[in-house]
Amino acid sequence: MPRIAVIGGSGVYDFPAENKREEVVKTPYGEVTVTLGRIGGEEVAFLARHGKGHSIPPHKINYRANIWALYELGVERIIATSAVGSLNPNMKPGDFVILDQLMDFTVSRPRTFYDGEESPHDRKFVAHVDFTEPYCPEIRRALITAAKNLALPYHPRGTYVCTEGPRFETAAEIRAYRILGGDVVGMTQCPEAILARELEMCYASVAIVTNYAAGISHQKLTHIEVVELMQKKTKEIVSLIVHAIPLIPKERNCPCKDALKGASG
Repeated sequence: MPRIAVIGGSGVYDFPAENKREEVVKTPYGEVTVTLGRIGGEEVAFLARHGKGHSIPPHKINYRANIWALYELGVERIIATSAVGSLNPNMKPGDFVILDQLMDFTVSRPRTFYDGEESPHDRKFVAHVDFTEPYCPEIRRALITAAKNLALPYHPRGTYVCTEGPRFETAAEIRAYRILGGDVVGMTQCPEAILARELEMCYASVAIVTNYAAGISHQKLTHIEVVELMQKKTKEIVSLIVHAIPLIPKERNCPCKDALKGASG
């Protein structure tokens, strides 16, 4: 049973592991193909967020099926990767950002397992989980320590702005997000992080800056430049996660595991 899962974002469509095998997991929201393998003696699950060959755009990802599939496999901890544009001049292309906050500007995605209808726990109720700290502090510490040990260019915190996509943002939107305190912008952290919290799973994400955002960059924004930089950083991304996995405590002492306590009446 895998304790830890890796969700690969743009440019991260596979993960090196020993004895790899694919498993199709049936969920209330559809089937999900997950790759299982061993890293450093520990079984780890890998899921490509955008599917093979980046075939699924951000607004059409079946986030509920993905998170539920990992939950069904017994996963307790999730490390995700995200390619992002930078709103912060100090966060340069090629830098890693260990996210600590996020803002949700998506508009059309199912955001909850608990909408008053049949829930994954076979109970009809509404839950209001605490989301003050959206990213697991224990996984974040492991990622920060690994990045420091590997001497990678990293930032120990950053606020992620999640937009609907699949288009890139306007210059006016980016100005507004900067005023609100955003550091980086992407299209996939919501509702992914929210859903993990609703199932009391630990979730953290390392963002990789691929470009400066609209109005900051003086060039046309393209998905090609995102993919090209991610390809250059693949080895570093993999190394960071591989080194972080053994640093994650076996026993969970973070608030994530108790997210549903007091969340419903």
